[in-house]
Amino acid sequence: MLTWKDIIDFATHGNPTPPKRVEKTETEWKSQLTPEQFAITRQKGTERAHSSEMCNAFEPGKYKCVCCGTLLFDAEEKFESGSGWPSFTQPAEINHIAYHKDTSFGMIRVEITCNTCDAHLGHVFPDGPEPSGLRYCVNAVSLEKEK
Repeated sequence: MLTWKDIIDFATHGNPTPPKRVEKTETEWKSQLTPEQFAITRQKGTERAHSSEMCNAFEPGKYKCVCCGTLLFDAEEKFESGSGWPSFTQPAEINHIAYHKDTSFGMIRVEITCNTCDAHLGHVFPDGPEPSGLRYCVNAVSLEKEK
C-alpha cells in the first residue's frame, strides 16, 4: 500500500518504471480524443467539479486511461470525497501512475499522470481515508470504465 511518503519519494526522486510506453503526436491525440478529453489529458486541464456522473458511481469495476487503456484504478478503492471529482485511495498497480511536483497557481501539489502515456489525470493529496490516507482526485474525463 502506498503512503504519502512514497508519493513524495516518487515525485522527488523519480517514478516507477512503466509497464510500457505509448507515445503519439499531438495530431494523433487530437484525432483520437474529444476536445474536452484532449484539453484535460494532454494540456493539463481540469473539468468542472461535480460535472460527471462518475463521481456518484460506485459499482464494481476497473477504470482505464482514456488515452491508452492502461488500468489505473479499481472501484474497490473508490470513495465519496465530496470534492466533486472521482476519488480513489490507491492505484490499481504501483507502476501505472507517475507523480510530479506541481507548483502552478501558487500552490504546491502532486500531479498524477498515466505512467504509460503521460496523460494528466489530476492530483493526489494526503487527506484521504485510512489506512493509506491518500486521495487520488481524478478528472472523470481522463478515465474510461471497463465494460
